[in-house]
Amino acid sequence: MIEKTETPVSIRRKSLQPLLPQQITTSKHAEYDIYPYHSIGTGEIFRGYDSLADWITGKQTVLIDGYVGVFWEEIQCLLNAEFERKGLKVKWHFPEDYMKRDNAVQELVDPFLGDADSVWGTKTGLDLKDFFNTDGLDTLIPDPDYAINIAIGIGSALLEWDAPVVYFDLPKCELQYRMRAGSVTNLGSHQVKSPVAMYKRFYFVDWVVLNNHKQNIISRISVLADAQWTESTNWALSSSVYAGLKKISQSVFRVKPWFEAGAWGGQWMKERIAGLNREEVNYAWSFEMIVPENGIVFESDGNLLELSFDFLMFNQYQSVLGKHADVFKTEFPIRFDFLDTWDGGKLSIQCHPSVEYIRKEFGETITQDETYYILDCKDNADVYLGFQDDINPSEFKKELEYSRDFKKEIDITKYVQCHKANKHDLFLIPNGTVHSAGINNLVLEISATPYIFTFKMYDWLRLDLNGEPRPINIDHAFKNLDFNRKGEKVTEELISRPTKIEEGTDWELIHLPTHQQHFYDLHRIEFDSKVTIETNNVCHVLMLVEGTSILVQTADGTITEFHYAETFAIPAAAQSYTVTNQGSSRAKLVKAFCKDEFNLTSVL
Repeated sequence: MIEKTETPVSIRRKSLQPLLPQQITTSKHAEYDIYPYHSIGTGEIFRGYDSLADWITGKQTVLIDGYVGVFWEEIQCLLNAEFERKGLKVKWHFPEDYMKRDNAVQELVDPFLGDADSVWGTKTGLDLKDFFNTDGLDTLIPDPDYAINIAIGIGSALLEWDAPVVYFDLPKCELQYRMRAGSVTNLGSHQVKSPVAMYKRFYFVDWVVLNNHKQNIISRISVLADAQWTESTNWALSSSVYAGLKKISQSVFRVKPWFEAGAWGGQWMKERIAGLNREEVNYAWSFEMIVPENGIVFESDGNLLELSFDFLMFNQYQSVLGKHADVFKTEFPIRFDFLDTWDGGKLSIQCHPSVEYIRKEFGETITQDETYYILDCKDNADVYLGFQDDINPSEFKKELEYSRDFKKEIDITKYVQCHKANKHDLFLIPNGTVHSAGINNLVLEISATPYIFTFKMYDWLRLDLNGEPRPINIDHAFKNLDFNRKGEKVTEELISRPTKIEEGTDWELIHLPTHQQHFYDLHRIEFDSKVTIETNNVCHVLMLVEGTSILVQTADGTITEFHYAETFAIPAAAQSYTVTNQGSSRAKLVKAFCKDEFNLTSVL
C-alpha cells in the first residue's frame, strides 16, 4: 500500500499524474510498477525539513544549490521556520540577486534557440557562471554576527565558501508539469513563456548548463534532497547515495518511468498499467529508460528519494558502459520507450536527421536511429516504412506542402509503404527513413538516445491536445530523407529477419539483426526455466516482452524481480546474470546492446 501524498495544487503543477509518494509501506508488486526503487539499507534517507535543519545546525556556513524549477522561496521559508523554533539566527544569501538581468540573459541564450517558430535550437556551450555578474557574487561573504550563514538558490556552489553543499534535485517530469502550470521560469528569466518555448530553452540551454554544473560540483555535495514535494522533502547524505549508485552500477537497475498523453495516444497503457490516472485522455508515450528524462529512486525505511539518471552516469559511467565508456562517456546511449496507438491514432509521417545534420544544426553527438519492436498489436495494426518503388521526390514534396497549406488530406500510401505489424516484429528505422506507426500498436521503441528530433511531413490534418496545429517540418525532412530506401529494398533491409544463433535444453538465443547504420544490436532470449548471460563488459538494456515475471540474479548476489513490459539494465560491470522464469509458459526477453564490431567512433 502507498501512503496518500499531498494533493497536487493545480496552480503549481499541470498534470493528472500523481507525485511520487514520499513514503511506501510495502515492497511487493505483482505487475508493472510505476514507482520502482532501489533499497539502500535502514537509516539512510530522512524525511522533512526539521531533520534537514537538524543536520545544518552547528555548521557555520552552508551552500544550498540545485536545479531549475525548484521552489526556492518555499524551501527557505520552511527551513527558516525550523531554525526559528531552535532559536537560531540565520543570515540568508541569495546568489540569484546577482544574475544578469533578463534582457542580458536573453541576449546570452538567443544564439542557441534557433528560429522563434522552431521547436529546435542548438545545445549551448555556456557555463553557469556566464549567467551571473561574478563581481557581485564575490560580495556574498558570511556574516560572523549570525549563527549560520546559508546561500540558497541556483549557483550557490559557485561561491568560494569553505562550506558543505546541499543539492536539491527535481525530476524532469515534475519540472515540466510546473512549466505547463506557469509556476516556474527558465534559468535567469522572470518571464513565463509558452510551454513549447520554455521546453526548448530547458533542453538546449538550461539542462545543459545545470547538468555540467552538477557534474562539476558532484564531489563537493554533502546532502542530496528531493524537491518534488512542496511542503516536505526527503534527503540523504551523498555518501549513502553514491554507495547506492555504485551498487546498482555493478548489478542491475531500473529507472522510474513517466507517461505522457499525445494527439495520437492510445489506451493500452491506461488499461494495463496499474497506478496510472484513468482520467487521462490517453497515453501516447512512456519514457522507460532515457538519461535526459528519467530518475532513479532510492529507498530507506520506506522513504523515497528520486535523483536524475545522470547522477548514476556522472558517478559510475565506466562501470555502466564498460568497453564503450570511453566512447559515450556520461551519455547513456540506448533509449527504451513506448508508443501507444492502441485504439488511438497514427503517428505522423516522419523521419530523423543524419549524424552530420544533427551535429551541425542541433549540437547533438549521435542521431536518432530507431527501431520499432511490436510488443503488442491488434489484427489490423500496421507500420509505415520506406517509399514506394516509383517515388517521385518532387511530386511527394509538392503534395505535402499543398496538404500543409490548404489542409487537404492525401493518400500517403501513394508514396509510403504500409506493412502489416505482428507481435514481436522488428522494423528498422535508420536516420533518413520515412516511417510511422499505424493504429492499434503498442510499440517498444528501441533507439539511440536523442528523442526530440522528429521531422513531421504529414500529420493527418490533426490538432494537438490543446486544439493547435502540430508543427510540420517538410524542409528539414527533405534535407535528410533517403529516397533509395524504397521498393523491395525496404522488406529486405528494414524488416529484421530473426535467426537462431544458440540454444540449450530449454532455451534459444535469437538474433534480431539491426541495420548496418545502427550502433546497437538486439537479441531475444526465449526460455522455459533459467538461463545465464554474460555481459562481456557491455551494458545490456532489457525488457520482458512475453511472460509474467522473472527473477534476475547478478554475479554479486543481487536478486531482483521484473514483470512483463518493465525495462531494466544490467551494467557491464555486473559480469553475468541468471534469469529465472516465474511464469508457467515460455518467457521472452529482449536485450539491446552496443555492437562490438561497429566503429563507434564514427557516430561521435
